[in-house]
Amino acid sequence: MSITGAAGLPEIAIAGNVVRSSTSVRISCRLSPIMNPKEATAILTKKLTENVPYNAKVTVSGGHEGYGWSAKEYEGWLQAGIEKAGAEFFDGKKTGSYGMGGSIPFLAELEKMYPQTQIVALGLIGPQANAHAPDECINLTYAKKLTCSLSHILATVG
Repeated sequence: MSITGAAGLPEIAIAGNVVRSSTSVRISCRLSPIMNPKEATAILTKKLTENVPYNAKVTVSGGHEGYGWSAKEYEGWLQAGIEKAGAEFFDGKKTGSYGMGGSIPFLAELEKMYPQTQIVALGLIGPQANAHAPDECINLTYAKKLTCSLSHILATVG
């Protein structure tokens, strides 16, 4: 869980031990693909609203729940195409993958609509990158290599 926005807080330079009339925060919680998002919302709401100190009023609003997602094993022909493209455009290096963004609800919805489709989710994260921030600091050299790899995969396996 992370705080993605806040309102009603003083700047750090002038912050002190004071009571504020209100503070608002927006939180985001990445879910496992097997966690029911409505159940997760109910659990979080209960935890945030029970035993609140100093009788503070806490309200929770939301409605933006979505299932997490995890890629399935790729069929051999697709895995081979990914590995070949990776080696060709990334200086012969072995293709690797890791789970990042496993809670992307959009991909879970796509998989539900097209259950026989193999979804390949590619991203460009690396040193100095800051995904989902105003300045993501994307490495353009690697962005070009990833674009070429994807084009190669589509051209050779499609």
